Amino acid sequence: MIQPEQIFLHAEPVDMRWSMDRLSLLIQQIDGRSPCDGTAYGFTNRNYSRLKLLIWDGTGVWLCHRRLHKGRFNGLHPVKPCSK
Repeated sequence: MIQPEQIFLHAEPVDMRWSMDRLSLLIQQIDGRSPCDGTAYGFTNRNYSRLKLLIWDGTGVWLCHRRLHKGRFNGLHPVKPCSK
């Protein structure tokens, strides 16, 4: 069973045609993190009807893809950070 230590959801939608290599590169460039650090990384499309999850299981990378035929994922819309 895959049990990630943390889950990060990217706020900006991505092209769902991107492969695990392109998404891994995005994690490295934008977040400055390694995609093989035990964290699950989530990505959505502009309509929030698709979700991709990139997960390292200790021996390799999994890319899971979920597509809703009706509706959209709730609660995934980006939130603007609060200014102090």
